[in-house]
Amino acid sequence: MDDDVRTTAEAVEANALPRMREAHADPADCAGLDCVPEQLNKPVGDKSPAQWAYERLIIYIQNFEKQLDGEQEVAMGFVGGDAGVLRVQGVGYYDPDIVTFYGTDARGARTQLVQHVSQLSVMLRAVPKPSKDAPANRIGFRLAAELEKD
Repeated sequence: MDDDVRTTAEAVEANALPRMREAHADPADCAGLDCVPEQLNKPVGDKSPAQWAYERLIIYIQNFEKQLDGEQEVAMGFVGGDAGVLRVQGVGYYDPDIVTFYGTDARGARTQLVQHVSQLSVMLRAVPKPSKDAPANRIGFRLAAELEKD
């Protein structure tokens, strides 16, 4: 017997398939934003809140990076604290409800932010790449490739 009592709305929500939709003032900004990778198309109830947040963050990071030029990389600004901006070098999760971000801060110090999914609020930001000679780091594509392995 299932001890987890849910309302009808919660049961329907848990079995919903993920959908994504965005609209922008400039249609060119929408390029590729309507795609949801096939590996994410399973009912929400089959995933922990941490996995669900992690996978959607990957989609947002990858789509944001598609709009950057070769001189920019993605960084995250964290709302509600003085954590500042983190140049994204990794994203992970720990079931059932923790998401973690790895990278460097504005001074180049190694940084890791561990956050509960209920407090997740990030701002993606384009920042200049640290070295003019190196290609821009595109973490979103590596993260998406990891999802495909699952």
